Amino acid sequence: MDLKRLVRTIPDYPKPGIMFRDITTLLRDPGGFRRAVDELVQPFAGSGITKVAGIEARGFILGGAVAHQLSVGFVPIRKKGKLPWQTIGVEYELEYGTDEVEIHIDSLDKGDRILIVDDLIATGGTAVASIELIREGGGEVVGCSFVIDLPDIGGRARLEEMKVPVRTLMAFEGE
Repeated sequence: MDLKRLVRTIPDYPKPGIMFRDITTLLRDPGGFRRAVDELVQPFAGSGITKVAGIEARGFILGGAVAHQLSVGFVPIRKKGKLPWQTIGVEYELEYGTDEVEIHIDSLDKGDRILIVDDLIATGGTAVASIELIREGGGEVVGCSFVIDLPDIGGRARLEEMKVPVRTLMAFEGE
């Protein structure tokens, strides 16, 4: 099964020149969704993962399924101000300004081995901040799994510079 054919490309969204890679078409396909989850898990099976952390919002869908398959807990990584209890956060740079991701202060236990999951790696800003957040919270990042890599933008290289193994299922050229 070619998972790449299940991803819809929407030109000029959210702004002109961007080719948006929409995984909702992959998620609606039962076989495609199952295979994507299996392939996100496969390289990390047996590596002692204790929790999966999913980056808002599509990372919740994929990460929840990955956590279920690994029989481990799930940690939502959310934008600042979205979690209802006490949090820790890490700020990161955007093209114009900054943003912040957070987790609840009790999301991790010291020494937790975490797999971070999201739909796409582009610049890597949110993923880098998520790695820093997990480390600050006392966890060890075992790896990151993404459905899509946009290699021309360089995010994967940023994670690998942080000594974090990266799993992607497909790549698209351009933005």
